[in-house]
Amino acid sequence: MTETVFTYAAPALKFGSGSSAEVGHDLVGFGARRVLLVTDPGVAATGHPARIAEQVAAHGLTVTTYDAARVEPTDESLAHAIAFARDGGPFDAILAVGGGSAIDTAKAVNLLTTNPGELMDYINAPVGRARAPQQPLLPLVAIPTTTGTGSESTTICVLDVLSLKVKTGISHPALRPRLAVVDPDLTLTQPAMVTAAAGMDILCHALESYTARWYADFDAKRPEQRVPYCGANPIADMWSERALSLLAGAFRSAVRDGSDAAAREQMALAATFAGLGFGNAGVHVPHANAYPIAGRVRTFRPAGYPQDEPIVPHGMAVSLTAPEAFRFTFDAAPERHLHAARLLDPDAAGDGPDVLPAVLARLMRDIGIPNGLAEVGYGEADVDDLVEGALKQQRLLATAPKPVTGEDLAAVFRGSMEHW
Repeated sequence: MTETVFTYAAPALKFGSGSSAEVGHDLVGFGARRVLLVTDPGVAATGHPARIAEQVAAHGLTVTTYDAARVEPTDESLAHAIAFARDGGPFDAILAVGGGSAIDTAKAVNLLTTNPGELMDYINAPVGRARAPQQPLLPLVAIPTTTGTGSESTTICVLDVLSLKVKTGISHPALRPRLAVVDPDLTLTQPAMVTAAAGMDILCHALESYTARWYADFDAKRPEQRVPYCGANPIADMWSERALSLLAGAFRSAVRDGSDAAAREQMALAATFAGLGFGNAGVHVPHANAYPIAGRVRTFRPAGYPQDEPIVPHGMAVSLTAPEAFRFTFDAAPERHLHAARLLDPDAAGDGPDVLPAVLARLMRDIGIPNGLAEVGYGEADVDDLVEGALKQQRLLATAPKPVTGEDLAAVFRGSMEHW
């Protein structure tokens, strides 16, 4: 018997210029008195978290700030944040101000200050034990300062497990923020490469959820078996298509001129819409591949990011195999791949598997994304390790529109060494 039910969930949303100034009122409405604000050093340097903390305190709340969240969190960095929160608590609510890394750090802190155990108890199988939380989590309000990750809408916390050199995650509906506050003004300080990499994350969220396996093609599930990623469905499709249309008009402009307020607002809307889509439909091959690409980085240090250690930012890692991944999945849903290509580029010609990859490659080149895996330090000798890491992401690969083998992934990685 095949599935007949799909699910949809999302946080409450407040969107618009200046919306971040209202969060104190919202926290009072949640009954909070002691709030933990989670951010990272780079975002803290912009002054946004301090301003928001002052505005929250003006409502009579006590705010404690943790400003050491790591860009691309690790099990070690999350353990540090959790220890800080346990020592400084108890808190009534958590407020995340930053990109996906800060928001994901706040999700982990929320989970491990309200539930017993350690990170590995909750990390997705087969890396961790995939335990579900037993106790309610605190209200989490997420204020993104980058346009891309969609973490303010999702049930997922992504991290690197350093000892295993693998990027993985924790996924449970309880992790979803109670409220997402999207203030486009906060993204005006994003460097160009951060805008490009985070924007490719938006793009791949929309494309992967739109081309995911259709929800009714899965085997029927019992209620207790349902997971947040249920496959492509009519509601997620609507958000993904709209996100792609917004990106077509705003992405290049936002990278070229970070002060373009109209482009920034459209990017923020696109990120929000894509998050509402993929947070329910799911993502697949490009995101599965991104985990080992980011987790096994050696020397690459992109402009606009902290230079103290190597990093392949998440959105960049997702994009690097996207053209080849969508070439691979084309035959599972040709009409969807072609429609997506023409939403991004109405002038895209042709009707074969190369159309969407060509649209993506042109965009990546225009916004300064590296020209494939070779440019970030990978080669043929790394393919087996990359495949091994991607195969561990079965939660994501299960959402692909066709079965994915190790040989398939190896072909995608090899074809992604250079795109133009």
